[in-house]
Amino acid sequence: MPTNIFLQQSPKALAFLALIAGNIAIAFGPLLVRYADSGPIATGFWRLALATPFLFLVGYRFGFRLKSVPMKTFVFILTAGVFFGIDIIAWHIGIFQTKLGNATLFANCASMLLVIYGVVVARKMPGIWQIASVVLAFVGAALLMGQSLELSPEHFAGDLLCLGAGLTYTVYLLMMMRVRETTESWGALAMASTVAAAVLLPASLYTGEQVVPSIWWPVLLLAFTSQFVGQGCLTYALPHFSPLVIGLALLLQPALSAAAGWLAFGEALTLLDFTGSFLVMIALVLVRKQ
Repeated sequence: MPTNIFLQQSPKALAFLALIAGNIAIAFGPLLVRYADSGPIATGFWRLALATPFLFLVGYRFGFRLKSVPMKTFVFILTAGVFFGIDIIAWHIGIFQTKLGNATLFANCASMLLVIYGVVVARKMPGIWQIASVVLAFVGAALLMGQSLELSPEHFAGDLLCLGAGLTYTVYLLMMMRVRETTESWGALAMASTVAAAVLLPASLYTGEQVVPSIWWPVLLLAFTSQFVGQGCLTYALPHFSPLVIGLALLLQPALSAAAGWLAFGEALTLLDFTGSFLVMIALVLVRKQ
């Protein structure tokens, strides 16, 4: 009997680990965007272009075949890819026009929007443990925001770009949830990434950016961490959880932005930073009690 219970629980436990690992990998992406010497949009293109062949390869090994994708799903994939491309354009430009903490916090407004979507639009009321986790997560995020967020006219344009990125990323995630109902995760991400890359390259050329980097390690690392591992794990986890749980997991990224700022720029961590991060971690433990 215990063995059967373990077998039933292990797929969801694996999906939860993938959800956490994906958000951790994505959280450090802004640092690599700043280190890259190609233009911000071009950096996004290389992130996708370098990772996509490997996504298709892994998807093929797990049974993905293009001919098996339902025609209706292609519409969701096309929509997801376009919004993902717009998200990357807005966020990568915004990263250079505001503080790192602002960029991460505003870009992750998707977390709160998905929670609202899960409760209101999907008409799926949370249980007691989920309510507790939402409260803890939002309090933790508020503490982090109070420490990291620095509003000023100088950062206003960058803040708006990052907020716009968060809105478009929400649409991307909702579309990918629909795609994952019928399509293998790695192949689904590969197709959406292909569409997004097709948006980014012309945009980069149009703005006159430096397209080809002179140093390759930042874009290579960005492609492996943020796209292959980060988005790959996140996409795998999508069908296993409600939008509410996915939204709460996204709050890991602002929690980790404080650590990223400390590692890269020597930004001091305060007691409120530690408290906010700790509350978000507790929320992720409680939300597993669904």
